[in-house]
Amino acid sequence: MTVLLEICVDDAAGVDAAVAGGADRIELCSALELGGLSPSPALLRHAVGSGLPIHAMIRPRAGGFVLQDGDVAFMVDEIGLALAAGAAGVVVGALQVDGQLDRDALAAFREAARDAHVVLHRAIDLTPDPVAATEVACALGYDHILSSGGAPNAIDGAARLAEMVAAARGRISIMPGAGVAPDNVAHLLAQSGARAVHSSASVALAHPAEREVRMGFATGPRRATDAAKVRALRSAIDNRHEPQGA
Repeated sequence: MTVLLEICVDDAAGVDAAVAGGADRIELCSALELGGLSPSPALLRHAVGSGLPIHAMIRPRAGGFVLQDGDVAFMVDEIGLALAAGAAGVVVGALQVDGQLDRDALAAFREAARDAHVVLHRAIDLTPDPVAATEVACALGYDHILSSGGAPNAIDGAARLAEMVAAARGRISIMPGAGVAPDNVAHLLAQSGARAVHSSASVALAHPAEREVRMGFATGPRRATDAAKVRALRSAIDNRHEPQGA
């Protein structure tokens, strides 16, 4: 089966590395060290110019996914701006205080995106039951779910991801993410039955100077998308041995 490789990036160099390494699609963010925030207009313009489909993160602030007053309207505005700038889709998530998906907010995001693709991000991994949440996302008309199966990484969540794939019944794409690497992607695909994977394919940069950390400009080493790792992922996906009957 053909497997789509999505690479998440948070700067212009990352866009270029994803393209050079053979990614099929880019999830575009800022501040990946915070789990990903909405990208700047200039970064979005650069990414759209790459020619790859771009899914823009819509997350205006760090922290959890229980939205505050005004967040939905602000995110709806961001969705419109991202799509007007050429994004092929948007990546969103929202939870209620009890951890269930916030259906009203997610419905508003789906309506705002119109015909564009909408991805439910790893907020789903904080729900009590990601399999049940998969059904909710299907009912809302979402196109993709990014998930680690409720585990810290997708390998540990592979069994749950397989349950999510089965629950989706082809109505929505389940895309494993978190810890996806060239040396485990073939096993992950075989275990989960997914047809798309998501990875940062990144390497750690030099640790920031102590003064930068002390002044609050950095918290630790940034990571950067690496074209060689993207290429290795692409190769591992394309050269894997599929089970009989797959």
